[in-house]
Amino acid sequence: MNIFEAIILGLVQGLTEFIPVSSSGHLVFLHQLFGITENGLTFDIALHIGTLVALIIYFHKDIWLLVLGIVGKNEYSKVAWLIVLATIPAVISGILLQERAESVFRATNLVAINLIIVACLMLLAERFAKKHASKTSLEKISPLQALAVGTAQAIAVIPGVSRSGSTITTGLFAGLDRVAATRFSFLLGMPITFGAIVKVLADQNALATVGNDIGLFAVGIITALISGLFAIKFLLRYLAKHTLAVFAYYRIALGLLVLLIAAV
Repeated sequence: MNIFEAIILGLVQGLTEFIPVSSSGHLVFLHQLFGITENGLTFDIALHIGTLVALIIYFHKDIWLLVLGIVGKNEYSKVAWLIVLATIPAVISGILLQERAESVFRATNLVAINLIIVACLMLLAERFAKKHASKTSLEKISPLQALAVGTAQAIAVIPGVSRSGSTITTGLFAGLDRVAATRFSFLLGMPITFGAIVKVLADQNALATVGNDIGLFAVGIITALISGLFAIKFLLRYLAKHTLAVFAYYRIALGLLVLLIAAV
């Protein structure tokens, strides 16, 4: 891997981690394109440091209130405990499926199919939300709604599904308004992302890999941080006035293109 590839991977991670088109799926495709075969997964996980810091910077006020809501009681207490509840399915999924997610589930054709399937669900969710006027705000989210979104996050361990795509889509099906679903998705993603980073980078081999290419890792992480901040701000503003349709159509087009290339 060279510095150009590190920048591209960081840029793509930052944008696609939050824009619902699957960061893991795009990184799998880029690894194939660049011919990256060694330490690719470690680099991908390290890039999540950048996107996690982007979330912390953007939502620092909310995070502080959520922490206070856990240790005491305030208007964020309910949401804080619902995030804890909704994180449980992803923890279970990580334990049961992580090994397959890092190997079998990274097959290019499977990633392409997942892109298309979730895109279709995104379009259905928008139609469902349009017909059912009930739209719950973030402050009024119920335990059942939170658990449904958390279950969607658990499935997103599979590349091509997209954590933001699956959770926002499920939020719409569960009756959340689009912005509330997006905000809850982003806040929900922080604990499990932190856990995944610690799990992978706590391994001595992974730390040695980072140490050997510290410059490339730093470039990728910083790029992911900057592009991630842009993506968070963009998506929250965009979804306040627009649907998920453009992202769904992009996923379908990309998935079909990858399947076509693989078939040639």
